[in-house]
Amino acid sequence: MPMISCKTRQGLLGAAVVMALFADVMTTTAFAHPGHAVQPVAPAHRKSPPVKASERRWLAGDHHVHSWFSVSLKPGADPSQPPILVKAGDAVNPITVNARMAARHGLAWMVATDHGGPNHSKLNRDEAYPELLRARVETPSVLQFWGMELDTPAAEHSSVILPHSAGERDALFGIESRYNRREPWPADPARNQEAFMLEALRHMKALADPPIVIANHPSRSATGVGQYGLVSPAELRNWNDTAPDVAVGMEGAPGHQASSLKPDGSPKPQGDRGGYGRAPTMGGFDQMTAKLGGFWDAMLGEGRRWWVTSTSDSHRHYTDGGEDFWPGEYSKTYVKAARTYDDVLDGLRTGRIFVTLGDLVSEVDVTATAAGAKADIGGRLEVPAGSDVTVVIRVRDPAGKNFGGFSPSVARIDLIQGDIVGPASDRALDANPTTRVVRAFPPSSWAREGETLSMVHVLKNVRGPTYIRVRGTNGAEGEPLPDPLGEDPWSDLWFYANPIFIVTK
Repeated sequence: MPMISCKTRQGLLGAAVVMALFADVMTTTAFAHPGHAVQPVAPAHRKSPPVKASERRWLAGDHHVHSWFSVSLKPGADPSQPPILVKAGDAVNPITVNARMAARHGLAWMVATDHGGPNHSKLNRDEAYPELLRARVETPSVLQFWGMELDTPAAEHSSVILPHSAGERDALFGIESRYNRREPWPADPARNQEAFMLEALRHMKALADPPIVIANHPSRSATGVGQYGLVSPAELRNWNDTAPDVAVGMEGAPGHQASSLKPDGSPKPQGDRGGYGRAPTMGGFDQMTAKLGGFWDAMLGEGRRWWVTSTSDSHRHYTDGGEDFWPGEYSKTYVKAARTYDDVLDGLRTGRIFVTLGDLVSEVDVTATAAGAKADIGGRLEVPAGSDVTVVIRVRDPAGKNFGGFSPSVARIDLIQGDIVGPASDRALDANPTTRVVRAFPPSSWAREGETLSMVHVLKNVRGPTYIRVRGTNGAEGEPLPDPLGEDPWSDLWFYANPIFIVTK
């Protein structure tokens, strides 16, 4: 199925379409339970052959999507026994519906990430996984990874994304049953210690097919800018040190971006984007990403391969009384990959990623070249000290309307540079004072060919290790400002590309 630019879609999906999809699934509810028509075993899987760079395309996806297997808890008649898991108590849509809606909104890949409470690992294994298998058959155009949202020890939540393999069901069961902090009954305080999370990461790193872990909505519990809550800079450094190929990044833009909309699509006066009630998002992005020279730049300034993503965190659609968009309706994580499970996961692991809100852009290519060498997003360029490095940026600003019914245009693109200074002596460091915008590109400074915007900048006399990254917006803010209550999320759009590292020899 060919990818469709979301701006060619007209407006939001009608309620009748959604209900029809839901009703279609409800007729087969019994098949969501173990032993009914679907064997809870992954299909045989062979590693994909090596992929040439020329075979890769930008594939949109979402690694944080909830289904009706994200449950609420109901106390049992016997208080000494675990509470009852109430299906559809926290999120309401079947995995099959999520997959169909992802396809409708232009996604090529998606991850099922449910969470729950005591003994939820068994529900995931015995009921959610068979439904995922059926969703893969029903919607083959979307690569559907098996995963979960880990109730993270000593933190809040994180996406765990399993490689597609015959052992994926059992691998996830092992992780959730052993390390999810809400799994045991009664609750075990030892499971809510950072050391326990580091043990979980060591377990995941040692698996034959290691997963990826991405910290979700990292500043949602923060009390202010630069004041962190359940997720701290030191904690994320410890994750990355313990398992650098597993703990690879964080949500740059959290989900729940429709929390500032009423069911009719008009602004909700007291709604905050992303559920960030105390330390607001900035242009829809978490402060750890959005603040220039902030935490993300501090991690990159250490030379860490630490990537940002963007997700829906879909539980219930805003037109149905929820706070969410459908997967792909508003937020997309693009990975440059061949259309295979292995290469999409490789792209997530190695940073071939850009993210966008409101379908502001659909392609972002950044290349850095010098002395006959070249690197792209997520890559590394090694050049002789004193070299001039040519940076070429190409962005596709697609024509047509997005799913909000708007036609946003890119108003400015920023090329950002920061120095790589090595490991931080202060584990709590959340600043890189060397980070700056080296060039802001307004429309007058780029060349346009159809939907493609092209621009060039030369970094002169590069003498030490550095990194570059790119962001853009449809607005006039020089830096993304804190989002006010009631802001229409469709009006304030940004995109961010992951970095290129430049080292000298």
